[in-house]
Amino acid sequence: MPRSYTIRRETSGEPLYRIDYRGELNEAQYQAATTLDGPVLVIAGAGSGKTRTLIYRVARLVESGVDAKSILLLTFTRRASQEMLRRAEALLGDEGLDRVTGGTFHSFANLVLRRYGELYGWPPRFTILDRSDSEDTLQLMRVRLDLDSRERRFPRKKTLAKIFSAMVNRGLSIEEILELEYPQLLDDLEDLAACRAAFEEYKSDRNLLDYDDLLLHLVRHLRENDELRLRLRKLYRYIMVDEYQDTNQIQAEIVSLLAGENGNLMIVGDDAQSIYGFRGADVENILRFPTEHKATSVIRLEENYRSTQPILDVTNAVIAASDQRHEKTLFSSRKEGEVPWVVPAPDERWQSLFVRQRILDLVEEGVPLNRIAVLFRSSTHSFDLELELTRAGIDYVKRGGFRFLESAHVKDVLGFLRVLENAQDSVAWGRILLLLDSVGAKAAGQALEWMGSAASGDRRLSTYEGSPGMRKGAIQSIRSLGAFLESLQPEASEPSVLVDQVLRFYQPILEREYREDAPKRERDLEQFQILAERFPTLTQLLSELALEPPVDAVGGSVALDTADQGQLVLSTIHSAKGLEWHSVFVLSVLEGRLPSIYALEAGDLEEERRLLYVACTRAEENLYLCYPMEVQDRAMGGFVSARVSQFLADVPEEAMLQLRLEGEES
Repeated sequence: MPRSYTIRRETSGEPLYRIDYRGELNEAQYQAATTLDGPVLVIAGAGSGKTRTLIYRVARLVESGVDAKSILLLTFTRRASQEMLRRAEALLGDEGLDRVTGGTFHSFANLVLRRYGELYGWPPRFTILDRSDSEDTLQLMRVRLDLDSRERRFPRKKTLAKIFSAMVNRGLSIEEILELEYPQLLDDLEDLAACRAAFEEYKSDRNLLDYDDLLLHLVRHLRENDELRLRLRKLYRYIMVDEYQDTNQIQAEIVSLLAGENGNLMIVGDDAQSIYGFRGADVENILRFPTEHKATSVIRLEENYRSTQPILDVTNAVIAASDQRHEKTLFSSRKEGEVPWVVPAPDERWQSLFVRQRILDLVEEGVPLNRIAVLFRSSTHSFDLELELTRAGIDYVKRGGFRFLESAHVKDVLGFLRVLENAQDSVAWGRILLLLDSVGAKAAGQALEWMGSAASGDRRLSTYEGSPGMRKGAIQSIRSLGAFLESLQPEASEPSVLVDQVLRFYQPILEREYREDAPKRERDLEQFQILAERFPTLTQLLSELALEPPVDAVGGSVALDTADQGQLVLSTIHSAKGLEWHSVFVLSVLEGRLPSIYALEAGDLEEERRLLYVACTRAEENLYLCYPMEVQDRAMGGFVSARVSQFLADVPEEAMLQLRLEGEES
């Protein structure tokens, strides 16, 4: 007769672990790393060590006897998951962590669709179209549907890809996307829908999936196929998701379907850093999580290891006024530090002068140049500053958006100005000739050859007779360009006047060539015209701009030897998320820019507030919030008064140092 022998549960202390979790983590991090079962929401404030917490939780799971292949770690970049698993393996040694499934939502979807295709009848040998492949396929659809004629400017392949991707990631129809983002394309709604349908049919017939299809197929099969869903739940018993505030509706549904109602699911994120709504990210995913997953344990990581307390006092005040957030208050052990500066400047020129001079001072004080960043809401907001940095010889790299001279429409306008300055500039001639209606590469080349021929005598394009076989429309377009250029007086006119005349001629070209986003490009050109007003001659304008080559960084420093210090960073706030610097300047913290004019008109300010929060929480030691008190508005016919961003009104006056600029420059 067999006898029973009972293994008693330990009643005191905790099992012996090789890692000293309590010694290595603060109390909140420890709770997050050691709460293994059930749904867990970790609200991880900026700089609070969320990556470290995730690494230690993976280690804790394995040390607690969880099979590594039962762990699924979803991140937004492959590099992030690989780095976390590498560091977890360094903690534990060889513990089979290579069996952990880690990666992006898209890589996980690809894995499931290929591995379990037999469960839902999808062939595992499908091909994935990358972004370029998708765009080329859309171009093929444009041609097949006869939407690719020069007479009718149907959206380009890149714009089509953006529209169709936005539909998937934001869960909206084509019409809704057009109304929100591309109202100028509403007349093309029927053809856009036909192009979308042809695109989907083409992919389906050839077993092709693009990035968005990976998520769509996975979520549909998880919804409809009980066997697949249950098999994955049995396999992945512990699921972790990083940066959950950046998930869209499809990704959140995938997570819920994988975990089930009682799954062991930990999501980590910060609702205050949800700034990618334009990509489809839905902050409501993280806000609703505790109500959608019963008995959720909520753990807040609030100790900040990046910034001084004076900086955190400002960031806490900015985000506290939000009505869409989980409660948390960041604190630092570094209680002392410089109070953040609020810097009202008379105008944008003064704002740039302050930033330039303060950067030079910081470098003199020993701060490496690459430990300083200038952040802004839109890429266009740094154009004025870029000129000042170039004058000072301050080497910089710009991230997010295009640099000034890299924008196609700015290059176009510069092309007109360059041929006025130098009639032998064949590169500029080639660019502007190709902008003309009915003029292709062959006609442009023939016109260039005619102008360069000494035998032609009269090189004025207004008298151009064309070449044998050239279409009348091309000849007329070239003559019109010649007549326009000959009407200008570059020697007698100020650069801003010349730019204004060029923009009038260029306007119909802009609307034809860049129809999808012409209004946005118009605003860039308004900034260009404002810059032109600062130069007395066309030669000086072009010479100054020529100091900025169209590469990622400006070379040839004069005032500073930055070879050993790297480059100053200019960045949009979106591109700065996840990064940190010793000193941070935030430009144009004013109404209409931060928050943007679009957000003000739509009354949707919460994501704009989070943008300012993200910008401020990048700073370790110094934070400068700058804004011009007067900005130029062409629609209003000159300079108008600007108001500081409403978000700073929520910050106690004593938490910021108001700085008054004085100087001899006007």
